[in-house]
Amino acid sequence: MPEVTSYQPGTPCWIDLMIPDQRAALDFYSGLFGWEAEVGPPETGGYAMCTLKGKPVAGVMSAQSMSGEGPPPTVWTTYFCSADAQATSEAVSRAGGTVLLPVMDVMDLGRMLVAADPLGAVFGVWQPLSFSGTGLVNEPGTLIWNELNTTDREAASAFYAEALGLESTPMEGAEGYFALSVDGRTVGGLQPLREGTPAEVPPHWLVYFAVEDADRSAAKVSAEGGTVLRPPYDMVAGRMSLVKDPQGAPFALLAPKPMS
Repeated sequence: MPEVTSYQPGTPCWIDLMIPDQRAALDFYSGLFGWEAEVGPPETGGYAMCTLKGKPVAGVMSAQSMSGEGPPPTVWTTYFCSADAQATSEAVSRAGGTVLLPVMDVMDLGRMLVAADPLGAVFGVWQPLSFSGTGLVNEPGTLIWNELNTTDREAASAFYAEALGLESTPMEGAEGYFALSVDGRTVGGLQPLREGTPAEVPPHWLVYFAVEDADRSAAKVSAEGGTVLRPPYDMVAGRMSLVKDPQGAPFALLAPKPMS
């Protein structure tokens, strides 16, 4: 079912975006996906909770420099559910990852951390309290897939198995592609960075949004000032396109094949 009220540990459960112009981003994604979103209250740092059909689907926050460093990269972050954020933080470190933002409380909503795997791909961890995460998935305008693109598949697989309990196995019908699963249920994908990927593109998690028509949605991204990095094409799961929003955040569009 597309509505979700809880997540098993190790499952992607939330996504958010830190971006220079928050208002412009909210207008762009609301126009593209039909989200409802407003800049949040001061006590949340202005964090915007984007909703669709009354359900939370993503967060958007104004990018801020931290610890005297420059602003963070303009990217979507995938968060994985955890039953114990502190224990997960310790597991990340033991497995060779780097904790970038230590465990912190987010009001009464939950506890979170941000980390990087040994190859450099950044991800978040969310321990739910009153907020479980994305409330609607696999419908047009919502999260449908999370994918790790990495330079060392074996090292990445070993890390996520130890840190998050994710098992990596070859995906049937998709040569060179691997499914990430929790207790036998597929929750995401893993693949080597595509040949020809610019050297400046690091290992990363990519967020896929479901759409009804990949061609139409990609054209809308372009018309609204974004960039189509890879035009729509047919693949095993449906028809997809890789795009960037007007401020440079990459994401994928996927019109899934009808369920048989």
